[in-house]
Amino acid sequence: MKLSSRLLPVAASALAVAAAVVVPQALPESAPATGSAVQAEKHDDFVIVGHRGASGYRPEHTLASYELAARMGADFIEPDLVTTKDRVLVARHEPEIGGTTDVANHPEFKDRKKTKQLDGVAVTGWFTEDFTLAELKTLRAVERIPAVRQHNTVFNGHYQIPTFQEVIDLSKRLSKELGRPIGIYPETKHPTYFQQQGLALEPALVRTLNRNGLNRPGAKVFVQSFEVSNLKALHKELRVPLVQLTSSSGAPYDFVVSGDKRTYADIVSAKGLREVATYADGVGPSKDQVIPLDATGKLGKPTALVTDAHKAGLVVHPYTFRVENSFLPADFDSSAVASDSGNLFGEIAAYRKAGIDGLFTDNTDIAVAEEREAK
Repeated sequence: MKLSSRLLPVAASALAVAAAVVVPQALPESAPATGSAVQAEKHDDFVIVGHRGASGYRPEHTLASYELAARMGADFIEPDLVTTKDRVLVARHEPEIGGTTDVANHPEFKDRKKTKQLDGVAVTGWFTEDFTLAELKTLRAVERIPAVRQHNTVFNGHYQIPTFQEVIDLSKRLSKELGRPIGIYPETKHPTYFQQQGLALEPALVRTLNRNGLNRPGAKVFVQSFEVSNLKALHKELRVPLVQLTSSSGAPYDFVVSGDKRTYADIVSAKGLREVATYADGVGPSKDQVIPLDATGKLGKPTALVTDAHKAGLVVHPYTFRVENSFLPADFDSSAVASDSGNLFGEIAAYRKAGIDGLFTDNTDIAVAEEREAK
């Protein structure tokens, strides 16, 4: 596999990364990565991304979630970026925050509730771009999927919405404290949506990376997007690797707006991946694009995606690996209870056998432990 010159330093930096496997609920956010933690040397350049932090154990996109993922051994922490009214990048899964914060309990913001067209779909709720940063900081995060992760609800109301700068500051502090580089893997969320409102994400992203000395070859940074045009624009401004995200259905929204008839399926074709390689360094597919499920819900046979991506010089980081039965293939379920923990070790092993170069996971500790066992 031939890697882009700006990707090589990032891949190489993972070789020496040490990982700590911990009991997640027993680890305070401020605890050092020593004591009872089991140290595991990284044996290759396989990339483990803490998806929205350690979101299997803490409300997603909080500093507590990111810190826990790093202490568990993640190579990268992943903030999804949206913007405030005063153009500050903050970490939220979506611009609509009714399901991830306590905003509905704030009567002073009752009149901010609106219905907007988000990538062509009517969404009702509260949107980050209608709040200043100071206003958002009065809110507190809550668990997004409490029916599946009821244990996370104990942390509801304890954490603020972090800014992108705060996530970077955390990664720098933890890199020093843990003695290994903690990378950042930001995603630009709904870039066309924000561009249409005059609040483009990309200029603030570039400025922030520049200000922190992170827009350079060798910086432990990936930048990702489900859209194409903004990645092509960022390719001209950034010197860090870019990753084209794809889905098992639909098309990039910038394609929809421009009338381009191509879909995500076209993008992950051999021809499509060769085009991706002209502006990006990796592809982040939905995991079922790598190994689809069969009619019984069990893992089928791998597609050609990994082989074709590697031929194009791209790394492959699929999403999202989660321990709960509701997110696992049927052959790795532990019971009929959706929220019970299943065999994530087995699922990750199957995907590693298919040749992936890394993965996004809500359960960093399990991904790190699986890698250690695979030595």
